[in-house]
Amino acid sequence: MRAVAGVALVLMAAAALTLGVGVRPASLTEIWQALTAFDPADPVHVAVGSIRLPRLVAGIIAGAALGMAGTVMQALTRNPLADPGLLGVNSGAAFAIVFGALIFGRSDAGLMAALAFPGAALAAMAVFALGGGLRGDAGPVRLTLSGTAINALLLSLVSAVVLVRGETLEILRFWVVGSLSQAGARPLAAMGLAVVLGTALAMAIAPRLEALSLGATLARGLGTRVGRVQFGALVAVTLMTGAAVAVAGPIVFVGLIVPPIARRIGGHVLRVELLLSALLGATLLLLADTAGRLVLAPAEIRVGIMTALIGAPVFVLIARRLRPGASA
Repeated sequence: MRAVAGVALVLMAAAALTLGVGVRPASLTEIWQALTAFDPADPVHVAVGSIRLPRLVAGIIAGAALGMAGTVMQALTRNPLADPGLLGVNSGAAFAIVFGALIFGRSDAGLMAALAFPGAALAAMAVFALGGGLRGDAGPVRLTLSGTAINALLLSLVSAVVLVRGETLEILRFWVVGSLSQAGARPLAAMGLAVVLGTALAMAIAPRLEALSLGATLARGLGTRVGRVQFGALVAVTLMTGAAVAVAGPIVFVGLIVPPIARRIGGHVLRVELLLSALLGATLLLLADTAGRLVLAPAEIRVGIMTALIGAPVFVLIARRLRPGASA
């Protein structure tokens, strides 16, 4: 557990940077005062309590969720390049939001977040059905190809909706890149609960997912109900990724970068990997968000762009190291 404690300390440091660093810096004393004795007349307190604290909470929720979702996806598909976007969850959420804007017009952020979740869920369930999960024979390749097909279809539909109704473009800008800048308007408590439920489910099925990594035939021989485990894994991924998209938009590559680091630090015990992935994912997202606020200050680079800048080289590195037939 030393690894967990060490990563937790790094997360605490990242949280302090999120609250203290910005156009208007805040010392640790000012941060403490803003959190315990908030003064709306003090601009530092307003910056910390009203702007940076919601970003901190959203970053922890989204980062932890995406890190754990990536770990579950890689365990399920036995593919080290697997990411929650592999299921088309991000594009499913984006399509639901843009389609909702087409029907209802521009609405509040709460409704947009609510639309993201069922869109993500339906996309994941479609991948599960097309991948053969209803028959209990969804293999890694079949799930991967199904996710790619659903992702391409939904992105095409999103583009079609934007072309038909140009006013949806402004809404789509946030949901394509991802940002923590609107965290205060998001239903953080509800999405945090969704992540907790997804985490509990992932922890419960972790031993069966480990058995499934040996292959479906051997897993069945060990008494694992393959179809149920795959379905449970997709439900967990949907809960976690849908919540992350609802609070921060479709942030990419966190679910790709974090799981290999968690495996290297914590070994190959899936429950430990999940815990480390939550801490590492939250840390990565908070540091990326802080860097995005500083690089071009007072302007801001969205956190989704920062994670893409980090994740794209990592993706290439992992892909180059893969051998034919290699798995996670």
